[in-house]
Amino acid sequence: MKELIRVENVTKQFAGHKALDDVSLTIPEGGVYGLLGPNGAGKTTLIRIINRITAPDSGRVWFDGHPLAATDVPNIGYLPEERGLYKTMKVGEQALYFAQLKGLSRAEATRRLKQWFVKFGIESWWNKKVSELSKGMAQKVQFIVTVLHEPRLLIFDEPFSGFDPINANLLKQEIMALKEKGATVIFSTHNMSSVEEVCDHITLINKSKNILSGSLDEIRRSHGGNIFEVDFRGSAEELKGALASAPCTILDSSASDDEALQGAKPAGLKLHIPHDEDVRHIVELINNNTQLRSFHEVIPSMNDIFIRAVAGEL
Repeated sequence: MKELIRVENVTKQFAGHKALDDVSLTIPEGGVYGLLGPNGAGKTTLIRIINRITAPDSGRVWFDGHPLAATDVPNIGYLPEERGLYKTMKVGEQALYFAQLKGLSRAEATRRLKQWFVKFGIESWWNKKVSELSKGMAQKVQFIVTVLHEPRLLIFDEPFSGFDPINANLLKQEIMALKEKGATVIFSTHNMSSVEEVCDHITLINKSKNILSGSLDEIRRSHGGNIFEVDFRGSAEELKGALASAPCTILDSSASDDEALQGAKPAGLKLHIPHDEDVRHIVELINNNTQLRSFHEVIPSMNDIFIRAVAGEL
């Protein structure tokens, strides 16, 4: 997979506080990359370095195979967590101003802006002053300005902050559409459910260090602990007896033996199977002793992994 961004051993210190400590990561081209971490971990500092707002004390950032340079900035769109629009300017006038700063002609900027305003249902805002907009409304405008020049790299820092669920979902759909068109997205958030919905890869930064990086699916599976849930009909006690000598541990069970035998509802077991090569044998054992209804691995949520990683429990 081709990389677009490579961060090599980046360190940054501010007035005695080390914001980033020898951080390295690789961001593939054409996906959504989650940059996660608790408040103060160093995420925003790294984003500002990638966006050339500040420079690292040591280490380097590469863009598409070459050292990141000022000439790469037009290929980057950045929506910061701290929103910044001029409150006394009209919405359309301000959007045109920012679009022209990013290299678009006035005519092309107007054409693209009109399309986006129609898509977001905000045509009537064109001549309103920014001061008349709510936080969420202003954020829609800033999102449009960020993506308007169709940069190769988009950086969103807490993009759903201040949005109701409907508008947050609208933004998620637009982010996925931008990915489908080939854009690379860096997505910084505290919302772990959003991470699971949109991210392909993640890096978790804690106390200025990269403590976890990789494919989202691989990370979730690798930290699952080989826990499996089983639903079946039949005698729970007989199955437990059959599993007593099997290479697994019963962690939990639900539904009484009478209920399971009478078919009132499936009984359930939660098993720990330490070795992958034993899974098939145990499924066969369960199937031979009960009416097996379902067997699936328990995959932890990113929220669980986040909490465990920050607590040092992984």
